[in-house]
Amino acid sequence: MTRRYWNINLEEMMEAGVHFGHGTKKWNPRMAPYISAKRKGIHITNLTRTARFLSEACDLVFDAASRGKNFLIVGTKNKAADSVASAAIRARCHYVNKKWLGGMLTNWSTTETRLQKFRDLRAEQKMGKLNRLPKRDAAMLKRKLSALQTYLGGIKYMTGLPDIVIIVDQQEEYMALRECVILGIPTICLIDTNCDPDLADISIPANDDAIASIRLVLNKLVSAICEGRCSYIRNRSVILAVRNPQTIPTGGQNFFEYVLEFIRDLSKPRLEKNMALFYLGKYTVTSWGVSCAHE
Repeated sequence: MTRRYWNINLEEMMEAGVHFGHGTKKWNPRMAPYISAKRKGIHITNLTRTARFLSEACDLVFDAASRGKNFLIVGTKNKAADSVASAAIRARCHYVNKKWLGGMLTNWSTTETRLQKFRDLRAEQKMGKLNRLPKRDAAMLKRKLSALQTYLGGIKYMTGLPDIVIIVDQQEEYMALRECVILGIPTICLIDTNCDPDLADISIPANDDAIASIRLVLNKLVSAICEGRCSYIRNRSVILAVRNPQTIPTGGQNFFEYVLEFIRDLSKPRLEKNMALFYLGKYTVTSWGVSCAHE
């Protein structure tokens, strides 16, 4: 695993309150190696160890993203929900921030069926089909669509099990963590002083109750994912290099066959013949030719 520098600043973590743990009466003895002190009945997390494990987690997600892996971010409590959604959208990850439905991963076939139903209802709504139904039927389907959007909206584009799951608050998301353990999916957990650090593949000791703390940790992980994705795009990009640009077909079936010939060995990005504009690395390919994008 490649080790990189992620600009993890101890002062920044202190300002975000990452070091504040739970009360001394509510703690897990297995967290003792990650606790540096007690202050006014509260355990204080050792930020040096937090920085170390956060850096390891960033290295892991960077390497995974640079190989085109998929991520799922889970955090359903109110203080984490908004941060989880914004971080996942920024990194183009799947996310669950409302409620974890039991069997979402272990019973993937059922989840897949629900997702297909969700996509079908969304398509019908966009085409206006729901408005042409009787009011009672339309209202029932709209309620169902709203519920599916609430619980499955963050994973609507998920086509298979994630490669890595990032969990905010181990205790709150124990069901999600358990499913990952059963399926052997690597996990990165943000854990407080009342959690078990041995349950996740990488545990990041940090305050899981403060919005600023959650946001800081997620931002570091998301930045690493974004850098990894950029590396993946650079490595998988296609440069259409020809001696005479005039030989490139200017449109129609011949143009798409020409482009597809260059990318036939690539699985991503997938190019369909009805697409008129798409991107390959730093080059923009259109139905009328190839041009270099802005550097």
